[in-house]
Amino acid sequence: MSSVWDEFSDISGVTADGAAWLASAGAHPRSTLALWAEQPDAPVVLPCGSVFDVVNVPALFGRRMLDRLWDEGAGTGPVAVFRGRVLLFTAPGTAQRLPSLLAWEEWGGRDARDCRTAAVPPLLCHGTGDAVTVPPLTATAPAGARWLVAPDTRHPWLPGPEVLLWAAVRAARSAVRISISPSPEPGAKVYDVSRRR
Repeated sequence: MSSVWDEFSDISGVTADGAAWLASAGAHPRSTLALWAEQPDAPVVLPCGSVFDVVNVPALFGRRMLDRLWDEGAGTGPVAVFRGRVLLFTAPGTAQRLPSLLAWEEWGGRDARDCRTAAVPPLLCHGTGDAVTVPPLTATAPAGARWLVAPDTRHPWLPGPEVLLWAAVRAARSAVRISISPSPEPGAKVYDVSRRR
């Protein structure tokens, strides 16, 4: 069986230990591992809340968050792409705590005139009672399901809610340009005096 896992590690980065960690989230880990050994291109639905939670974000904003986490922060745990969304595997309990932290930051204002939060997408938090589709172990997955950061250990580091809040706020700031000046009247001539000598 180790030769099967070695083959998949070369293709997608998922190691035997990483597959065991993923499978441990389900009620029947051995059955999940047996399914993957026979059909490594099969996606599997796993419950959240005990081994990991998942924060699910749109692809472009997820990319910005990943850039912040890897360039300026502590990195990430496993990360997958599925149906145009980025799935960040996080510490258990993140799905319960992150929404209140986001609300405290006044995240996702519904007023289109609020330029600080209008361009920020909602983050979907999957925790206890939820389940997610985990990409298959092979790189030839249907519908673009794949691992960006593959699980490679039985005890991966998983970011918590504070780390994701930090990354989301910085990603939002990089995506939204805030002006302290009021918008000009329609048809008004506006001159840029910032470049005068």
